[in-house]
Amino acid sequence: MHIHTLDKWRHSHDFSMHNDKGERRTHYVLIITAVTMVAEIVAGSLYGSMALLADGWHMATHVAAFLITIFAYRYARKHAHSPAFAFGTGKVNVLGGFSSAVALAVVALVMIVESLERLMHPEVIHFNGAIAVACIGLLVNMASALMLKDEHGHGHEHHHHHHHDHNLRAAYMHVLADAITSLLAIFALMGGKYIGWNWLDPVMGIVGAAVITRWAYGLLKETGPILLDASIESDYRKAIQETLEKDADNRVADMHVWKVGANDYAAIISLVTHFPNATEHYRSLLSGFERLSHVTIEVHECREKPCIEPN
Repeated sequence: MHIHTLDKWRHSHDFSMHNDKGERRTHYVLIITAVTMVAEIVAGSLYGSMALLADGWHMATHVAAFLITIFAYRYARKHAHSPAFAFGTGKVNVLGGFSSAVALAVVALVMIVESLERLMHPEVIHFNGAIAVACIGLLVNMASALMLKDEHGHGHEHHHHHHHDHNLRAAYMHVLADAITSLLAIFALMGGKYIGWNWLDPVMGIVGAAVITRWAYGLLKETGPILLDASIESDYRKAIQETLEKDADNRVADMHVWKVGANDYAAIISLVTHFPNATEHYRSLLSGFERLSHVTIEVHECREKPCIEPN
């Protein structure tokens, strides 16, 4: 009968990003963006500006993205210690960033289609009203970017010094995408008003879509491997193996290292040795690898001589 608790041997599985200040500021940006979105869609429709209308619909998807960001924060926090998740909810924030990147890509596609339609079938543009609303949109986007920038990349975790809040980064990139489309809309409208280049309006819509597509691809490339349990860099894996094999006659028979959160890695390592030690000994050998947050080691004693191939 056991008379001791197991707390000493249990691991923490809370690898989620805790960023209360960033979450709160995302709420503020959500409200501001929603109000500006309605204004730009209405103004773009009334004044016939494709660039302005595209920016408004672009903002609509950002409202959805901010809702995803907030939901991801709340869900990860609520279920952080739930046994239903084998390694906690550390990837929920990453999934929020991935979803927002998909939304960005959809926005870019819609912008390209609408801009091509306007190039083939031009409409009358009421420049003064459209420019005024676009300027307001740009100011709102700049203010929102400043609010999110202070917290972008500075979330709080329990384990490491390097903080990568993909969820908030996605929200920040949505705001930047809004800012660039607003700026392009102003440039296009000014060109149409003073030079008569009305075609510049839909062309800037295409340029904005290209920029947004590039940002979306970068975010997908960053979050996708985490969701697919991509392994750590080969040099880091090699360093782990060399550290373990320098001790006694240890040989690493099998090793898996993968991300369980934005900045946390788990490792399962199988060792073979003639001289087995307690697992605490092997954990101490890996104490310098700060990126490893959850380590499981199994040790197999080799009773045959020799059973380990020489290095």
